Amino acid sequence: MAAPKSPKSRKTAGKTKTAGAKKTAPKPASKGEAKAGRPAADDAKTAVPPFPALPQADLDQLEEVSRKVMQAALKSQKLMSDVMRRSLEGDPALQPKADPLHAAPDLVHAWEKIAGDPQLLLQAQADLYRGYLDLWGATSKRLMGGEAEPVVQPEKGDKRWRAPEWSEHPVFDAMKQSYLLNQRFLLGLIEGAQGIDEATKRKVGFVTRQVVDALSPTNFALTNPEVLRATFETKGENLTKGLMNLVADLERGGGRLALSQTDMEGFEVGKDLATTPGEVVFRNEVMELIQYAPATDTVRKRPILIAPPWINKFYILDMRPQGSMIRWMTEQGFTVFLISWINPDASMKDKTFEDYIRTGLFEALDAVEKATGEKQVDAIGYCIGGTMLGTALSLMAAEGDDRIASATFFAAQLDFAKAGELLVFIDEEWFAEIARLMDAQGGVLDGRSMADTFNMLRSNDLIWSFVINNYLLGRTPQAFDLLYWNADQTRMPKTLHLYYLDTFYRRNALSKGELEIGGHTLDLSKVKIPVFMQASREDHIAPADSVYASAKLFGGPVQYMMAGSGHIAGVVNHPAAKKYQHWTNDKLPATREAWLKSAAEHPGSWWEHWRDWLNGMDSSTVPARKPGGGKLKPICPAPGEYVKVRS
Repeated sequence: MAAPKSPKSRKTAGKTKTAGAKKTAPKPASKGEAKAGRPAADDAKTAVPPFPALPQADLDQLEEVSRKVMQAALKSQKLMSDVMRRSLEGDPALQPKADPLHAAPDLVHAWEKIAGDPQLLLQAQADLYRGYLDLWGATSKRLMGGEAEPVVQPEKGDKRWRAPEWSEHPVFDAMKQSYLLNQRFLLGLIEGAQGIDEATKRKVGFVTRQVVDALSPTNFALTNPEVLRATFETKGENLTKGLMNLVADLERGGGRLALSQTDMEGFEVGKDLATTPGEVVFRNEVMELIQYAPATDTVRKRPILIAPPWINKFYILDMRPQGSMIRWMTEQGFTVFLISWINPDASMKDKTFEDYIRTGLFEALDAVEKATGEKQVDAIGYCIGGTMLGTALSLMAAEGDDRIASATFFAAQLDFAKAGELLVFIDEEWFAEIARLMDAQGGVLDGRSMADTFNMLRSNDLIWSFVINNYLLGRTPQAFDLLYWNADQTRMPKTLHLYYLDTFYRRNALSKGELEIGGHTLDLSKVKIPVFMQASREDHIAPADSVYASAKLFGGPVQYMMAGSGHIAGVVNHPAAKKYQHWTNDKLPATREAWLKSAAEHPGSWWEHWRDWLNGMDSSTVPARKPGGGKLKPICPAPGEYVKVRS
């Protein structure tokens, strides 16, 4: 609408009218316009164009949404007040510090180094300036109806930009690329900084990426096209529901945000997950031992014993039947035993790493012999369970114990020099913060603290995607088995956890030959049994290079195999799914790059290759063994009781 002219300008305009101009009177406002509350124009020059009246149905819906927003605001105000009150009344020692990594001094140090490097700054600024010039030109071309190639592309696997508008709409595409240019600029400065030690650079890069991820335009309602579309379609009801979801998560966390990733009532362990038939045949204070029922008439003579990580629950290996690794093993004719670790409470705060080896693994070996009569097993260690298994093998070599005939490692590290982003969490400040939280919690670290740490390693997938879904789109998290397992965390005993972080991540003592247990200095080169090392190409917890370095430590025959995908999907990949790929190479050259250069790539799962490796050592069979058929009688059905205890 044009701005009304002043009286002087109207007079001037009147004097300059052409002779043939004809003056018309303004049209009176119609009844419909008056009813809609629109003012009639006072003259022809200020006439307001009529707006169509909203249909009554839309007016009614708008009124209903307004009422809902008001009710939600009032309710959320009360709930937020209650949440904050309970948070303030709670023990402040239980709340994490604002800067638990003590990163502020390192950030200052890093940026001082960057500011003192003119060449680095000028090059980075020139690249950024050039990128923006190219982006401006490409966006202008697209706004005029032309085509233009992207100036910068998201990293492979970055799911934030899946909405079509991020590519198809010139404005949103420009917003995305502008963000990516800034991201590349900041992270590039840190990567290129000189005079900063590797640990500091790793921490500063990690913290900077957390900030950059948080500032993504996808995380804000007004700059996320998917949220804008939902707001338009639901008349704002998505934001109302999102507000209630936020308040509910704050209330559940007692003032600390407990971000919902899935419907925790959507599954039941033993009913929907971990359903492979079996029996608990042994139990002590740190673990239950499950013997699974056979699925074949005959079974391989040498049984399998699995040591999963105690930082998560074992049933990642026994999710739904169609993807269960445990069920698949029984179908291949293996007798399978599995350790199910207890979810420890404060009474176990003084349990040690050696306790978990001797009371966990070694007593499980004794129990397997009683159940089957076999003196040797093929052992499997997954993640931390693999670190324990490797340490135990060194101890067994020193003590002359030969009860393990071969060892398989799933995504496990023994050399931690290249342990990836988790190395951020090993400095003095983090140790002090972890110890403080454990003391405040009675000597254990609660599962949520562990989950928060691992979620930060993939914040876009495991934090911000749920912030958008739950709070901006107003959706309720759906039941998803993998996220259910991920959220079903366990507690960590103080002595065990601090020992693990210090001995392996900080000092890398096992790989250096400096670890002492039971009066023995452990040496992995003394382990001569056959070893199978599984790694995953995109594993961010046990990087493939780190697993390769671990494979080089043993003194016997070692087969290293790399699967596609990451820490979970790279391991749990049923052959029937026909997903991903894997690489094999019988040689073990100096570097993983050299290994990969001459490795053979195969489509699909690696499980069958590993099965053949096991059978190649000993394929003799015996009649199927039923749980309870030996000297150990069933205690309760699988999956047992320990796995059902929630933190």
